[in-house]
Amino acid sequence: MKFSESLKSNKDFQLVYKNGNSYANKHLVMYILNNNMDKNRIGISASKKVGNSVVRHRLARLVRESYRLKEEDFNSGFDIVIVVRVAAKDKTFRDMQSSLLHLGKLHNIVKR
Repeated sequence: MKFSESLKSNKDFQLVYKNGNSYANKHLVMYILNNNMDKNRIGISASKKVGNSVVRHRLARLVRESYRLKEEDFNSGFDIVIVVRVAAKDKTFRDMQSSLLHLGKLHNIVKR
């Protein structure tokens, strides 16, 4: 990720969950919180309800790659947590990318 880092600690995730704003669609939930930096930090979460570890990791990779390819379209300065929903289990890369961009537009953090 060129302009972004990963959110890794549970403390960072909990801070975004507690203080951030959220929007959801059928496949994803996106929480955002202003981080007062010049880059985004992104974290991806998928619970065991979504599927086994192979399925969860595949969905996380799809979301991460969708964000990476459209990264320059997102405004910077946010902590972003993306939660994968059960309905995303059998979705394709294009479905995940359109869901991610849809949520970015709802949060007004997508430039185009």
